[in-house]
Amino acid sequence: MTDVLPRTGIENPAAIADLDAWWRAANYLSVGQIYLLDNPILSEPLAPHHIKPRLVGHWGSVPGITLTYAHLNRAITRTRRSALFVCGPGHGAAGLNAAAWLEGTYSERHPAVAQDLAGMRELFRQFSFPGGVPSHASPHLPGSIHEGGELGYSLAHATGAALDNPDLVVACMIGDGEAETGALATSWHAPAFLDPVTDGTVLPILHLNGYKIANPALLARIPSEDLDSLLIGHGWEPRYVRGSEPMEVHERYCQVLDEVFDRIAEIRDDARRRTGPGNARLPMIVLSTPKGWTGPPSVDGVPVEGTHRAHQVPLPAVRENPEHLALLERWMRSYRPDELFEPGGAPVSRIRLSAPPDDLRMSANPVAHGRAQVDLRLPATAEHALPVPRPAEFTAEATRVLGAYLRDALRANPRDLLFFSPDEHTSNRLDAVLEVTGRRWHAARLPGDDRLAPDGRVFEVLSEHLCQGWLEGYTLTGRHGVFSTYEAFAHVVDSMVVQHAKWLHMAADYRWREPVPSLNYLITSHVWRQDHNGASHQDPGFIDHVLSKRPEVARVYLPPDANCLLQVFDHCLRSRGHVNVVVAGKQPALQYLREAEARRHCAQGLGVWSWASSDVGGNTDVVLACAGDVPTQETVAAAELLRTLVPDLAVRVVNVVDLARLFPADRHPHGISDDTYTDIFTPFGPVIFAFHGYPWLIHQLTYRRPGHDRLHVRGFHDRGTTTTPFQMCALNGIDRYHLALAALEQVPRLDNRMGHLREHLLGLLDQAHDHACRFGEDPPEITDWTWTGRALA
Repeated sequence: MTDVLPRTGIENPAAIADLDAWWRAANYLSVGQIYLLDNPILSEPLAPHHIKPRLVGHWGSVPGITLTYAHLNRAITRTRRSALFVCGPGHGAAGLNAAAWLEGTYSERHPAVAQDLAGMRELFRQFSFPGGVPSHASPHLPGSIHEGGELGYSLAHATGAALDNPDLVVACMIGDGEAETGALATSWHAPAFLDPVTDGTVLPILHLNGYKIANPALLARIPSEDLDSLLIGHGWEPRYVRGSEPMEVHERYCQVLDEVFDRIAEIRDDARRRTGPGNARLPMIVLSTPKGWTGPPSVDGVPVEGTHRAHQVPLPAVRENPEHLALLERWMRSYRPDELFEPGGAPVSRIRLSAPPDDLRMSANPVAHGRAQVDLRLPATAEHALPVPRPAEFTAEATRVLGAYLRDALRANPRDLLFFSPDEHTSNRLDAVLEVTGRRWHAARLPGDDRLAPDGRVFEVLSEHLCQGWLEGYTLTGRHGVFSTYEAFAHVVDSMVVQHAKWLHMAADYRWREPVPSLNYLITSHVWRQDHNGASHQDPGFIDHVLSKRPEVARVYLPPDANCLLQVFDHCLRSRGHVNVVVAGKQPALQYLREAEARRHCAQGLGVWSWASSDVGGNTDVVLACAGDVPTQETVAAAELLRTLVPDLAVRVVNVVDLARLFPADRHPHGISDDTYTDIFTPFGPVIFAFHGYPWLIHQLTYRRPGHDRLHVRGFHDRGTTTTPFQMCALNGIDRYHLALAALEQVPRLDNRMGHLREHLLGLLDQAHDHACRFGEDPPEITDWTWTGRALA
């Protein structure tokens, strides 16, 4: 470290007094946000009309948040280290709003909330108020990348933010209630994946204030030696700050933070000089202070401070109860606001000067606002495209082709692109990436381990929570990444993707936040090729979940072959501010489009495949539509089967890559007009739609479309087991025989022939079923099928 100022501890009482003044100011502003509409610096006695009609907020964790923020500011000023503050305790934004306002950043980003009396009044009024800001750290808050509305993700986000940010300290405050969540409990594994040479430092600050909303917190009640063992076992070196007497706590916190920041520098310098132990434990802090510290000790004769009753609003009836109103005024005046704010409302100079300068303010760090991001340098898709002489003539593994493209993307972007997967990177056919990097690993290594490396760009950990959280933290700080996972288990992060999508949508409202790189999912090992793993691995519902989110954010793509997958992923890696879900199989599958055709098809998002259609010269009898690689294969096979059975039948084949194209134009930015929709799906004919997922999703997307009553969707009906690939399709009615039969049933002129046609198709189904049950595999006429483009004998 350079330019390190001398330590400031018990030998400098004046500095401690300034720090305490800042803490008192932040606490005062936090209480004001929960309670006050007016009279912000108590220039007159509090009256009921000064109080908000609805009191919404969480006080209990705020004093620990503001205390920690104050001490981090002192450490940043001393060391000149760039730092982010990730606040895990839910609904603790009152303290963070106060900190950003005291630093001046809040007023810079929100001029109506200036550092004056009117601005303080607005800071109070808008908190948890209609048309205002929420009680958690939403994108309105400068310096925040973590909302905290749902608990458990703070340490994962902090770890993701530290990756490839070698000079950054990410201070992560973790509530003891939050620490009980599965996601947070898993996040303690971070030291096994952080590289002290290439990454920044994560500094966990576990806040033990004893209680959740109504119950004790587990980590606050286990013996200290057990907590030590837990944290040390995960690779951390805990240091403790305990107490309830402010000046003693200040002195101890100064001492511990000085030790921690010096130790962080020592570990970093040793690693970069390749001296010292390679697996040094990372310092962390355990802060133990009373819940609702400095608030009312008791209310109506019942203890509050230090109990679960301090969790939310300690004085719930201030407007109606004169005693509560008087108690609130005594509470606020106990911070001595006349020492903290000028008569015009601005913080006094000793408080203003306590903030670090310029971008060293945690609330002004450019990393938190997307201003440090870079564009990826991506290889040309044409360099990786498969030659396709004729459609549906040969098979290839689409994700293996993508893997080579991603390998070259990593070569061109060695410091801004990461890959995350729950132990399935090679299984998902992306192992080409491992030709140029290793799997990130800082734990013990044994002979026979496969390509483990301390600076590897592939993160494999058997936790979808960690893959998601790390990638979110990485993209929210301006970098790019891919999360590949089995389709059925993407649901593990359902709630996380909701929170991330909401953040992206709200962040777009603030022009000072740059749009960050999109969060990209590669959903493979999907429902139709989980025949060997059985029903537990068969669920395509993640795409339903994502498309139910804000249309400005949600995107779902179903490329039918390798060249389309290349086009889609190239687009996703270039995009900003989206959640992109790409569903693509890893098993050998038929290839349909040349590179130029795939580029055009994916740009349109859907289109007619004339080469597979037989309606080019006349009216269309029936449309066979498809979305997804396996449904596409079965649809094309059904189209050729219909040429054989009914040569004069005019069939149109439509393939959909971008599901959002099916939305009306007023419901999604990718939606197409009704005129375009009818041009593709025809104005009058029936449509048999073979869909990758649950069929009702297609109906939800198209219910307002012309001719919706002519749309018949076939998809997954949760009829799955351990079987063969074709039998999985047959169980759910998306196989070629069911599709052909469904099409024939919608053509009235064939009524007098349907008996024979139905019998023939059902017989083919029975033959395929019997073969699978006898030999354990599908018959050759299915596994070896390719498109001939002509009627079969």
